[in-house]
Amino acid sequence: MAPSAILESIVDTVQPKKYTLGLPEPARQRLTKAGIDLSSGYPYRPAAPLYLQDVYKIRNEDRPYEDAGARADKSKKHLFAAATKVTDLTTHIGTEIEGVQLKDLTPEQRDELALLIAERSVVFFRDQDISPQQQKELGEWFGEVEVHPQVPQVPGVPGVTVIWPDLFAQERAASFRNPGGASTWHTDLVHERQPAGITHLHNDTVPPIGGDTLWASGYSAYEKLSPEFRKFIDGKQAVYRSAHQYLDRENPTAGPKYIERVHPLVRVHPATGWKALWVNRSMTVRIVGLDKAESDLILNYLYDVFERNVDIQLRFKWTPGTSALWDNRITIHNASWDYGGRHPRHGTRVTSLAEAPYFDPNAPTRRQALGLLDEGEKEALGLSDDR
Repeated sequence: MAPSAILESIVDTVQPKKYTLGLPEPARQRLTKAGIDLSSGYPYRPAAPLYLQDVYKIRNEDRPYEDAGARADKSKKHLFAAATKVTDLTTHIGTEIEGVQLKDLTPEQRDELALLIAERSVVFFRDQDISPQQQKELGEWFGEVEVHPQVPQVPGVPGVTVIWPDLFAQERAASFRNPGGASTWHTDLVHERQPAGITHLHNDTVPPIGGDTLWASGYSAYEKLSPEFRKFIDGKQAVYRSAHQYLDRENPTAGPKYIERVHPLVRVHPATGWKALWVNRSMTVRIVGLDKAESDLILNYLYDVFERNVDIQLRFKWTPGTSALWDNRITIHNASWDYGGRHPRHGTRVTSLAEAPYFDPNAPTRRQALGLLDEGEKEALGLSDDR
């Protein structure tokens, strides 16, 4: 394609659009109840910035951040006392809480929820009666809500992203062999100067069968590595890229480019103090300081550790009105498209931005901090009691 055609194509895709696709009825009822104005079309889609330099300027300064989980009561007594049932869904990742409405959480309960998410990676709440506005307000408790310059949003509520596969299919056709979209292992917004912390996805409409979402634990992926290999990757940095591309104003004929940031390959969560592997196949480009062949070899191995160890993963089946809150600093996730677009699906998502990723060589692993190491692990770490 000629450079002029590339430019025209990108300009065409970033203009505001008005969609008239029929909303699933549960979604329409929820939005109408919340007072969302649907008269001018749904969703609202901003005019995306065209140039790379403009996107780099968005949130390009350090900002203060305090993790809500770091100030929480470690027993989580306020949150657990309000619940009728708390169930860990797997050994390493995932917890479901029943009997609690997210919109009614007190400040103490919100902090304790943030800590629980930091410890268990993803927490689920079914049968939630929550509006997009309430969803955003909760997100603001966890950090600055990200307002994406290029994705559909709920009209009048900037920062509440619309997750609607039927809408995406109009732009990028999906199929059984190439489902596309979020159906790859990834982590959100890794290209930000201060990337994503907690994401809250509320699905008001889901398929009767299929459409599960999978998460994998970054704490456990790091712990799957040998102590010697951990020493090799500890402190190293990698280049992470955006999901969207933009033109370089200085060289527009070179074609679209990604936003890129350099962050640690292994990071520490500020609330738990535990180390987590932080790579994903979709958006981690290369390890700084290594040749491409070396970087590819190591990154592909790390992706495999995340993706092939089913014991550190969770597969969750949605029901209508369910909210999932997960921490992008310590997980990767993957949305299954096995329902093949045959049934409607709709939700709203709020992502709270967190701290600039950092590494602490003295931080423990999750299993070490919780006293879960077996004798083999202790011996490998030089912590064995044997004399």
